Amino acid sequence: MRNNPRDWRIETLIAVGVKYGIEIRNHGGSHHIFSFPGIELAISIPAHRPIKPVYIRQFIALIDQVRRINP
Repeated sequence: MRNNPRDWRIETLIAVGVKYGIEIRNHGGSHHIFSFPGIELAISIPAHRPIKPVYIRQFIALIDQVRRINP
């Protein structure tokens, strides 16, 4: 993801989020919200394909913060 932030799908982000224990919310809308307890950063990512690189970079930033808390 870091090397190629293009052409990712929401299903892949959900799978990675589950692996790291990230909370994923979707209340029937077109966006998914990724968050983690103890981290203020919550990311809203549209489920449109492909996901824009800016959202992938935000998701990677969240993963990095989670990895610092839970090595």
